[in-house]
Formats: sequence, structure tokens, C-alpha cells
Amino acid sequence: MKKRIRITAAALAAFTLMCGSADAALSSPDRAKNRYYYEERGDMIWEVQTSQKVIALTFDDGPDPFETEGILEVLRRYDAKCTFFAIGKRIAAYPDVARHVIAGGHELANHTYNHVYFKTPIISKQIQEELELTEKEIIKVSGKHSSLFRPPGGMYDETLIDVSNSMGLKPVLWSWHQDTKDWNRPGVWSISSRVIRNARNGDIVLFHDHVHGESQTKEALEIILPELAKQGFRFVTVSELIGYSDAEQAETGRHPAN
Repeated sequence: MKKRIRITAAALAAFTLMCGSADAALSSPDRAKNRYYYEERGDMIWEVQTSQKVIALTFDDGPDPFETEGILEVLRRYDAKCTFFAIGKRIAAYPDVARHVIAGGHELANHTYNHVYFKTPIISKQIQEELELTEKEIIKVSGKHSSLFRPPGGMYDETLIDVSNSMGLKPVLWSWHQDTKDWNRPGVWSISSRVIRNARNGDIVLFHDHVHGESQTKEALEIILPELAKQGFRFVTVSELIGYSDAEQAETGRHPAN
């Protein structure tokens, strides 16, 4: 009987040790480095916590001599300021369109030079080269560096986050409930209803100002902008959106974790 008890106790000890190891693995630093980890540190942005009725519309993959210009005209009519995450080689090909973005009071930001999908493990040198080449084109048309970067396809890892931040380029994705999928041309109603239905303070909305085929984005904006304006939303750049959050944190004494 005593032998059975000793064996049971030993088995229980082994089981406890195994469970403890599993818990330690689940709480390891590597597993904890998810979206919320990077947001709390201020290393990356998906959206902004704010009580203000502000929303940031963003446009990827331009500039485009037809689509970007059409979108700019709609934004002008509704006094909407937005952020354009531009591809470096397209800025080089259409510098006047990029200048029109800036002249309209919008923000021009980095979306790599060749629209590279960074597959993990990501190589530091490749990120740096892609970002530097694009920054050179941005400086040519604007006279200054940009401060934001969006990785194509939303692909990232810790290397990408560290390298871009060290270059003064904050990586920005988008609100998970505000991916319009306009690149796939799902229909004007699908694009517009998704944005309007899901609109929340501090959202970052994903659009594109260059797609393959006939874009539906401009038509969708004709529906989205007046409706959200009627609801009291103001349309700001991502940098302005970040500023609203920073101002609130300062007022309440809250600060992002270091």
C-alpha cells in the first residue's frame, strides 16, 4: 500500500512539474509579443483610443494618375484630410500626383519602394533599403521625411518593427473591422456599408488608390464621407489621429509603456 502511495505521489509531482512548465511556456516573452504588446509599447499602431469623433482614412499603393486624382477631388469637397501610403517607384513615376497629395493637405507616408511582402524571418537590410529608397522619393516631392510606414499586406515581425522605428518610421496597420477590401472590387455598397456600419472613434480605415481594374473606391467615398460627417466624424491624417490620443494621455496622466 505504501509503495502505491509513493508512486502516486511521484506521478502527481511529475504532473505538477509538467503543468508548471506549460504555464511558463504560455507566459514566455516571445508568446506575449502580439498586437497588444506592441500597441502598449507604442511601437506599432492599429487604431487609436480617443473620445473624439475622429477617423483616419488611409490609401495604399499609389500614386495613380487617374485614381488618386479622382479621390483627391472627392476629399477636397468634403474637407477630409487623409494619409496616403505610397510606393516609392510610383512616386518616382508620378511625382506630380504625389505633390498634389501634399498640396491638398494630406499626409504622404512610406509603403516600401517595390511593394515587397516581407515574409518571416524578415531581413533587416532589405527593410532598410526599401524604406530608404522610398524616403528619397518622398523628400524629392515634399522636402522632408515621412514619419509613418505601412508594410505591404500587413506582414511584420519584431525585426521589421525595430528597424522601421529606428529609422523614425512608425509602422501603422489598420483597424481589423475597417479593411474595406476595395482592392478586390467587392461593390460600392459593400465598401461603403462596411465603413459606415463599423465606424468608431479612432479608427484607421484601409483603402487603396491604385487597384487592378476599375476602382470602386471613389464612388464609395461619395457615400461614406457625407454620411460619417452627418454623424459628427471628422477626417484626419494618421499623425493627427495619434496626436489626439497623445493629448488625452497627457491630460489623464496615462502614457504608453516603455
